Amino acid sequence: MRRLIARCTIGLAAAFLLAGSGLAGEKKLMHCFYFTPVKTATEADWQAFFKATDDLPNQIPGLSRVWYGKLRRNLVVFNPDGETRKKAAAGGTVTGQVTQVVREFGVCMELADEAALNAYAKHPAHTKWNEIYSKVREPGTTTMDILGQ
Repeated sequence: MRRLIARCTIGLAAAFLLAGSGLAGEKKLMHCFYFTPVKTATEADWQAFFKATDDLPNQIPGLSRVWYGKLRRNLVVFNPDGETRKKAAAGGTVTGQVTQVVREFGVCMELADEAALNAYAKHPAHTKWNEIYSKVREPGTTTMDILGQ
């Protein structure tokens, strides 16, 4: 009986370890974007955004999960004007016009791969979602895509 319990315990431990390591290094893509909320967005606008975002994985193939929320710490983005950007790209110290935007909210979407990201961008459900999203955000986002290793 002790042998059976020991074997079961070892088997369960091995299964647990293998299951956990199966998630490490997944080859999926994480599409994240950060935005500045519209100050005049209503509670109804936000609730519509939350619902529409929650519904996306059921509507778009290759999109498996979504997360959204207020950023733990605001992201401050500095945007140089065109001429300043050119000078900075050439290297060295530059001066010029720079604007600042503060991103306070974010969304991350887990996608199967880059092909799924491209399909998501063209999908009719994304177009409909974007109409709802535009009611809670100022134009412009800061976007980052992370490729799984």
